[in-house]
Amino acid sequence: MASIRQRSGVWQAQVRRFGYPSEVKSFSSKAEAQAWSRAIEAAMDQGAYQATHSARNILLSDLLQRYGEEVSPTKRSEKRERQTIQFILRHKMAAYSMEKLTPAVVASYRDERLKTVAPATIIRELSILSSVISHARKEWGLPTANPCALVRKPSTPQGRTRLLTVDEEARLIAELQPVRRRSPWMAPLVLLALETAMRRGELLSMRWENVNLQAQTVLLPMTKNGTARVVPFSRKAVAVLLTLPYAETGPVFPLSYMVVNNCFVDACKRAKIVNLHFHDLRHTATSKLAEKLPNVIELAAVTGHQTIQMLKRYYHPKAEVLAQKLG
Repeated sequence: MASIRQRSGVWQAQVRRFGYPSEVKSFSSKAEAQAWSRAIEAAMDQGAYQATHSARNILLSDLLQRYGEEVSPTKRSEKRERQTIQFILRHKMAAYSMEKLTPAVVASYRDERLKTVAPATIIRELSILSSVISHARKEWGLPTANPCALVRKPSTPQGRTRLLTVDEEARLIAELQPVRRRSPWMAPLVLLALETAMRRGELLSMRWENVNLQAQTVLLPMTKNGTARVVPFSRKAVAVLLTLPYAETGPVFPLSYMVVNNCFVDACKRAKIVNLHFHDLRHTATSKLAEKLPNVIELAAVTGHQTIQMLKRYYHPKAEVLAQKLG
């Protein structure tokens, strides 16, 4: 039976049970103290009790820092994950102890961030926060539940459906031609992206030692999904590669991520093309490839999608084309 008494204007509840550590907590009302005591005793009776008093001295910032130092370096997404962790560390939520980090606190963080960033950013941040706490519970003995599990995540934003038109493609390629001080690598890069549906990172990671022009393939030792895959090339894609300076080893496109981004944005401005991202080229290429490869398994093998659900986000068939197929 719990012991409840009033001291210095607050109600103190104490639960003692053989085989369990003593639990003590103060409340502003007797009803709250009784409710807490009943919950603790019920958990003990059901065998689901977990002592949480040690979590009073563990701050969220402690977990974030340890996770960033020990776990993040083992991931391919280390850079982005550590950036998110550093942001949360600067937020007032990081000062909460794990005992006080309730779903309401996390929900308040979510609502505050939604005022300045997109839902996709919040979903990613909550996912990383949840991973940190789950890892601490499994590996470091954190004696608290994961509050993120009870927090509603923002609705997943609808994927982009922007496709590059034939006219826009011609204007874009014209503006990427190597005149004056413009890069001679950008036009072939964009043409290859439109022909293969490869991601920007995959294109920039291509190396000549992995390219087989005779077999019309390139080996990508590591992709976004964390696995290797072989990308087949069309004859047009091979023709694009043949215009580049060949080397036995080394990168096919000696460009950095930022150089590609800046050149692409500038070319779109000159071509008067609005609301186009480099990743939209992958959407465009996937839709074109779908017309040649109606078998979704073969299409996924070319584009590198591991699930049909993800492939659907990139495949945007035109209604008039589908109508023609229906007859």
